[in-house]
Amino acid sequence: MPKKAEKLPHPLPVPIAAPVSVAPVAQPTGPQAEHRYQTLDRGLRAAIARRTGGVSTHAFLSAWADWAFHMAGSPGRQLELAEHAVQNAQKLVSHALRLDPEAPPPFAPKPYDHRFDAPAWAAPPFALWQQGFLAVQDWWDRATDHLRGLRPEDADRVRFMARQTLDVVSPSNFPATNPEILAATLKTGGRNLTQGATHFAQDMMKLATGAHDPMPEGFRLGETLACTPGTVVLRTDLFELIQYAPQTPKVEAEPILIVPAWIMKYYILDLSPQNSLVNYLVGQGFTVFMISWCNPGADQADLSLETYRRDGVMAALNAVGKIVPERKVHAIGYCLGGTILAIAAATMARDGDDRLASLSLLAAQVDFAEAGELLLFVDESQVAFLEDMMWDQGYLDRPQMARTFSTIRSEDLIWSRAVRRYFLGAEEALSDMDVWVMDTTRMPARMHSEYLRGLFLENRLTAGRFAVEGSVIALKDIAAPMFVVATEKDHIAPWKSVYKTQLFTDGDLTFLLTSGGHNSGIVNPPGHPRSRFRWTHRPAGAHYLGPEEWPDRATSAQGSWWPAWKDWLRSQGSGQADPPPTGARSLPPLGPAPGTYVFQT
Repeated sequence: MPKKAEKLPHPLPVPIAAPVSVAPVAQPTGPQAEHRYQTLDRGLRAAIARRTGGVSTHAFLSAWADWAFHMAGSPGRQLELAEHAVQNAQKLVSHALRLDPEAPPPFAPKPYDHRFDAPAWAAPPFALWQQGFLAVQDWWDRATDHLRGLRPEDADRVRFMARQTLDVVSPSNFPATNPEILAATLKTGGRNLTQGATHFAQDMMKLATGAHDPMPEGFRLGETLACTPGTVVLRTDLFELIQYAPQTPKVEAEPILIVPAWIMKYYILDLSPQNSLVNYLVGQGFTVFMISWCNPGADQADLSLETYRRDGVMAALNAVGKIVPERKVHAIGYCLGGTILAIAAATMARDGDDRLASLSLLAAQVDFAEAGELLLFVDESQVAFLEDMMWDQGYLDRPQMARTFSTIRSEDLIWSRAVRRYFLGAEEALSDMDVWVMDTTRMPARMHSEYLRGLFLENRLTAGRFAVEGSVIALKDIAAPMFVVATEKDHIAPWKSVYKTQLFTDGDLTFLLTSGGHNSGIVNPPGHPRSRFRWTHRPAGAHYLGPEEWPDRATSAQGSWWPAWKDWLRSQGSGQADPPPTGARSLPPLGPAPGTYVFQT
């Protein structure tokens, strides 16, 4: 934790009757005074940040002001919006009067909005309420479209805030205007509302106390989740390294090292056995090592991005090299773990370290210019606000991150869930991935500040300004073959942003776009009936192909992408060998998987 400003010394008391001259106490000047004043400012902002969930009100108010001033000076846009309002009203009247009974409703929810999926929303009067809400939403989408002179990020922020405001007054949120709630209330005699009130009280209590949800019934780490057999072979203050037990008589000679994101627990890649990427790879004859990051506390506030690279990725790679000597390693990074792995790989390439047999980046960005709706929360004001909150508490806490991700898809992740839980009284049927989503971790203050400022805000990695150990690194130096996976519905790492890995690298690269979202697209085992993917291969030195033209060149396939990736990994190896020992002389087994850090709360 950063040190608070020291209290100033008070003058010694002087007797009133004593006729002495007392020199005034010297007030601090220069850096000492500046530190005192900055501490006051940062403390105030940190207190505000805890009330706003880490969101800077200044960033959003300035966006509204920018939008309002430009709108006020655009009479043409105002006339266009007035005309659009009249058109929407005419469509609503036509729909209400059923002038064309065969015509579909004039307004449709967005693809990810499932609040109006129930058939009862098609019946009057609910259909008119639904269409009225969607008409207003459509008008605000037009009103917050990009405007000449208006900063695009401000237009996007205003649209986001307008959407959040409209979501509060959606007819789906109120018992009297939601046909599902009315039907459930009539059917149960109001028991759904009683049960919902109980759920609401429980959730408010957890919010007030900051209590961490226990593992739901039916799910146990090491038994039903994170249950692929293995052994912890290394434990540091930062991570545990798990070596998974072989499941085949022979294994691929080159081992796999997986670098997960430290924003969540590693077992997104080792869920229940049928959904476990780790279990699949081990079953296909690969020797797999997994990093399990610690859940940092306030005493680890000074952990940096460089710490995660040097003492995390590189330390794990060194350990794998001791257990499987004289073999190159297939390195795999997921989400934020893929970003730090790309940094590590570029550093290795700069330094002539050729220990990587291949590099796979799963839903991981290296360029953040098009990082999607998360950019709504990243500007100088917002980053400074978060830095002050983390300066005060030493980390970014679980609820503060969860709220950010939830508001991006508030229709489904906040409001639909609230209706089901508080008005329908429904107990949530949790999947293994739902349990993992709730098992969040903290982010150390220094690392998260460097990540937001250096990568998101300043985009240094692809701008040629990201230095490691005093020297700038370049992704184009990476010579190891690359396999880059993006997902079609990813709102955290949009596929066109992930695709730009091809723009900043020159080596052999296979790019694959799969169905699903940030998590569901990666956790995509064989057998899912609606899975599909497209892929292309770019030889080393080939010309760049933009994302708009890419789909026309891509090869399409049905099913999971895992088998295609497995075949690619094998093609980058040297054949099979006997399974390596568990651990090494200097790395004795420390206990069974999933280790101890995964249980930290």
